[in-house]
Amino acid sequence: MLVVGLTGGIASGKTVVSKMLKDLGALIIDADEVSREVVAPKTRCWEKLVSSFGKEILQEDLTLDRKKLADRVFNNPEELLTLNSLIHPEIMERIDYRLIAIKEKNPEAIVIIDAALIIETEMYAKYDKLIVVCAGEKTQIERILHRDKLSQDEAKKRIHSQLPLRDKIKIADFVIENEGTLSKTKEQVEKVFNTISSTKSAKS
Repeated sequence: MLVVGLTGGIASGKTVVSKMLKDLGALIIDADEVSREVVAPKTRCWEKLVSSFGKEILQEDLTLDRKKLADRVFNNPEELLTLNSLIHPEIMERIDYRLIAIKEKNPEAIVIIDAALIIETEMYAKYDKLIVVCAGEKTQIERILHRDKLSQDEAKKRIHSQLPLRDKIKIADFVIENEGTLSKTKEQVEKVFNTISSTKSAKS
């Protein structure tokens, strides 16, 4: 089994690349999907979050109001650190369990860990390769404005709350530039996937 980290800046197009890799045969573990599982009502992580941030972060059905929490922590670096310290260990633990299960069923699999903060949390160090998807800040802002309906200042705050893309690129094994057409992005993704597949074969 080969485990590959996939990350990028906010609105760099990581989700698009993840879907392309899935279409090529990779198995995807989406950290955002896992994060929703670990904060489900009455879970251990949910209890910690409510204790730290109060019941105002909950919706009527007791699920986490992710937008409200995100708006709050992105304007408060200390609270962002607290959130990350509570949620990321839980996410990493659950991803590890999934990897064990995949390896038992399909030891030849290529598994992509799709995670926005894979570098910041140092998760990438456990994996075989790292892919970074990048786009210019102007493109990121335009995508955030369209997707999340935020102001330009809020979009910039979201971008600058993460490790700069240039620093992520420095430690990447593969970089996919997602500025142009989908076909150009797909061409890069296919090239990277073929290289990763060759690496897996050599490793075997």
